Amino acid sequence: MNGIVPVTAFIADDEAIARAGLLRMLAEVDWIRVVGEAANGVDAVAGIDALKPELVLLDIQMPGVIGTDVLRQVRHRPHVIFTTAYAQHAVAAFELGALDYLLKPFGEARLGAALDRVRAALGEPRTSLDRLCEALSRSPMTRLFVRTGRAIAPLAISEIGRFEAVGDYTAAHAGGEPHLLQLSLNQLEERLDPQRFMRLHRAHLVNLDHVVAFRRDATGQVRAELRDRTVVPVSRAKARELRGLVK
Repeated sequence: MNGIVPVTAFIADDEAIARAGLLRMLAEVDWIRVVGEAANGVDAVAGIDALKPELVLLDIQMPGVIGTDVLRQVRHRPHVIFTTAYAQHAVAAFELGALDYLLKPFGEARLGAALDRVRAALGEPRTSLDRLCEALSRSPMTRLFVRTGRAIAPLAISEIGRFEAVGDYTAAHAGGEPHLLQLSLNQLEERLDPQRFMRLHRAHLVNLDHVVAFRRDATGQVRAELRDRTVVPVSRAKARELRGLVK
């Protein structure tokens, strides 16, 4: 599928067996790519700042610099899942903005639940009571997570030409393929860059980078022509705003 943007991850743990276990479990997650690892706190700080991963799985008890101090020292600010055998650091971890706190030993199911929170924080719309994405960040989304068959894959927002209301769902159109999302256009509009995405019609939210031209048809209706040759209607109110661009 076009537009796949894997989430980059970094593992920091002083136990080689623990790192190997995480690598094995993350290898089964097709939307994550591990870009580095560290066995102590000093190397973790250096690696995180150099590689700038979006996600760090961080042990707390490490030689050199403990995990909570790693997070205080890094210049790059990733999303963090703490992994540790000690429950007493949980409060400090969440005060530092951790997405989750995994007590060792943990398995694939528990890690999967933590990764659900990662997807939420990175932009996946949620329909359950867990609205973590909205609580954690109001910055524009850079990707959505969509279903492709049985898998879930990240889709770059820049690859999406338009969003269209389809009954109770919204269809994200990218590369000629629609992906159904269980959320409204209003919810999407709140999380997208307003400089890039414009609500041209009550049923259409369009990526302006994909618009080739605005034109009037024979009836005087303004329409937007997209790269993929899709033609989207423009409301009268929005057409007045775009008057200088309409041919």
